[in-house]
Amino acid sequence: MSNPRRRSSQGARRSAARTRSRRRWFPMRYLLPLLVLGAMMAMLMLRGYVHNEITPDHRVREAIDSFTVPKDILEGGPVIDARDPKDPKALRVQDKHIVITFDDGPDPVWTPRVLDKLKQYNAHGVFFVTGANAIRYPDLVKRIVDEGHEVGVHTFNHPDLSYKTKNGIDWEFSQTQLAIAGGAGVHTSLFRPPYSSMSSAMDDASWPVAKYAGELGYLTVVNDTDSDDWRREGVASILKKATPKGTKGTITLMHDSGGDRSQTVAALNKFLPDMQERGYKFTNLTTALGAPSAHTTITGLELWKSKAFLVAIAVSDNVTDVLTVGLAIVGSLVIARFGLMLILSFAHARKVRKRNFRWGPQITKPVTVLVPAYNERECIANTVRSLMSSDHPIEVIVIDDGSTDGTADIVEQMRLPNVRVVRQQNAGKPAALNNGIRHARYDIIVMMDGDTVFEASTVRELVQPFGDPRVGAVAGNAKVGNRDSLIGAWQHIEYVMGFNLDRRLYDMLGIMPTIPGAVGAFRADALHRVGGMSEDTLAEDTDITMAFHREGWKVVYAENARAWTEAPESVQQLWSQRYRWSYGTMQAIWKHRRSIIEKGPSGRFGRVGLPIVSLFMILFPLLAPLIDIFLIYGLVFGPTQKTIIAWFGVLALQAICAAYAFRLDKEKMTHLLTLPLQQLLYRQIMYVVLLQSWITALTGGRLRWQKLRRTGVVEAPGSLPGQRREHEQERWPVG
Repeated sequence: MSNPRRRSSQGARRSAARTRSRRRWFPMRYLLPLLVLGAMMAMLMLRGYVHNEITPDHRVREAIDSFTVPKDILEGGPVIDARDPKDPKALRVQDKHIVITFDDGPDPVWTPRVLDKLKQYNAHGVFFVTGANAIRYPDLVKRIVDEGHEVGVHTFNHPDLSYKTKNGIDWEFSQTQLAIAGGAGVHTSLFRPPYSSMSSAMDDASWPVAKYAGELGYLTVVNDTDSDDWRREGVASILKKATPKGTKGTITLMHDSGGDRSQTVAALNKFLPDMQERGYKFTNLTTALGAPSAHTTITGLELWKSKAFLVAIAVSDNVTDVLTVGLAIVGSLVIARFGLMLILSFAHARKVRKRNFRWGPQITKPVTVLVPAYNERECIANTVRSLMSSDHPIEVIVIDDGSTDGTADIVEQMRLPNVRVVRQQNAGKPAALNNGIRHARYDIIVMMDGDTVFEASTVRELVQPFGDPRVGAVAGNAKVGNRDSLIGAWQHIEYVMGFNLDRRLYDMLGIMPTIPGAVGAFRADALHRVGGMSEDTLAEDTDITMAFHREGWKVVYAENARAWTEAPESVQQLWSQRYRWSYGTMQAIWKHRRSIIEKGPSGRFGRVGLPIVSLFMILFPLLAPLIDIFLIYGLVFGPTQKTIIAWFGVLALQAICAAYAFRLDKEKMTHLLTLPLQQLLYRQIMYVVLLQSWITALTGGRLRWQKLRRTGVVEAPGSLPGQRREHEQERWPVG
């Protein structure tokens, strides 16, 4: 005989194991999408960080007094050696030596041309590079060093260092050294402060920077001959200002970046040979000083760290470029989609609302309504009761898919006329619908969900398009019944704007992608021809609709065939539902991909319908969050004002479309007050769901049906209060 305590202990362990398993599984479903999102944001933030887009500092200090600057510095040469704080020196280069220096590079256009001129005349110089440019063009940094020139630090983002703290100066130096090391494999001991001129201009603001640079082991290099080439006053002016007087050595300032440097290159073509004819040598700074090289070769971990830094920056730049292109695509898609929606929705409403509009002969014959149900005890009574108020003759078949909560018993106990219950072992919704199709007595079959309620006119409005013999299936107007919560209101906006307005567009284009499972109708013979509901995908409603298109049937939208469905009331349930929808839609598109190369109606749908559906239902939702990503990027890095205006412009466009959709559906506009919040939060949830679906599809993952918890609060408008259970509060789906 077994021990009850042992069984209890084993059961507790199994329960704990299941709980741990659930805890492990729960975050995993979000892990990959969130990692992708996090990686994109990290790349954007890294780019903004290294390119000085976080509060860029363009301040330049005016000259002030120089009381603290030693006289030897003010009257000395252009190379300040403050490595010994007790004995700072201002050094000069040797006579007949010109150290030609180039600031602000490297530049992909002008630096190679400058290097070519130096090589042509066997001249050398010093390139004071900014880290921001060095990380973009590491090959140019390498070429500078390989061709015998010296490089120096010109800070990372070119700020006036007199405004920076020591930590800020450290960052500017270290990041620039990383960039130089990543490109050329060396560190340098040369430094030129941005906005500097001559040593005689050193003041009480710039001198502390030079002293601190000396503490860090740098020589601070200014100049004693400024070509003013940045002014672009012409080659003659550059030559006049750059030419030294007499035979004294000099450090000449020029630029190889920061704009059009064609005058600088042209001036070099004359300046270099002219000065060489006068006996001047163009050498590196350390050569002109008779000092050891400014370069220190780095190896090992330091080198790999520098290389990794460059790779990370390159990736961030490339990702940003790709995302920028994606944003342009999104912008174009937004404008195109909303424009098409407004124009074609207006055309659809105008067509079907004409007084003399008829689909064809009025449909008055009875139809079959199929209600697949699995554990719908909370909803099934309301669902079936709503059908009993139909003003069109119907038979109702409730297919109980192995429910364990007594769903079938509830329907049978209602003892309603023309309502049958068909029981089966749990096999899934497609199997339940196919079972119902086999039991259907009539030529037109209406399908609905077990948590949905119809209005009295829903069936009649839904079947009238079958008066046109070309129509094989009809999509109804699904509405959110439980819209009194924030998440319900967001889904209400999505249903009215994103689903029903889209269906008008698709109807006019003849490419309706989905007959909603909550309210749709089909010709029975057409269902038999396509083999009934398929279990190949998780979106059997999209699958069957595409199959109808390929068979040449028209699929249309009946705006007045309203059905009220219970939308998910938690993020968890919403996630599960939309994950299945997104993944199932991808499966359906992939399943029907051969239609692209087929002829006839199938080929038309494949070459017109599938690309448009893929664009609007897969690509566009995947890229849409770029608007919000760049909103965050713009708020952090700027331009803030333009970013906010652009985002609100997109929001205004969406609000216009949403308001028009609400007007077409005769809905109250009050729910649109939540539209901005929906765009900020709800859209991101839908994005991550779609991204997860992509990952599942690309990795070959499998997704099972997931039953959503229902509350049974949705009822048809106009139902009598006495028809509800006594313990329920009165909650109406309209208003």
